[in-house]
Amino acid sequence: MSRSEFWSLVERIRATDGRYRPEAYAFVMEALDATVCAAGERRHVSAAELLAGACEHASRVYGLMALTVLRSWGIRTGSDVGEIVFQLIDAGVLSRRDEDTRADFDQEI
Repeated sequence: MSRSEFWSLVERIRATDGRYRPEAYAFVMEALDATVCAAGERRHVSAAELLAGACEHASRVYGLMALTVLRSWGIRTGSDVGEIVFQLIDAGVLSRRDEDTRADFDQEI
């Protein structure tokens, strides 16, 4: 998927659900990529792995401002990350296993 196609899908998602800034979607994709890279192999990652990876990525990129930056984009809890993930799944950007649920993300970040 090209960058322009990704951003077009993000805008379509936001047209019906504007809770999250566009940057939040890019952050989740970057955090997913960083988590998969840290795993050392291309594979499915669990919600817990993605949330841990997202925290590490945010800390690495934004330092002490990480929580402030994420909150400004609408990401306050693990549930927000999960909602973005499932919106991207519904849009065909990401895939999931049958056992993956939104509730898997119900954690603090």
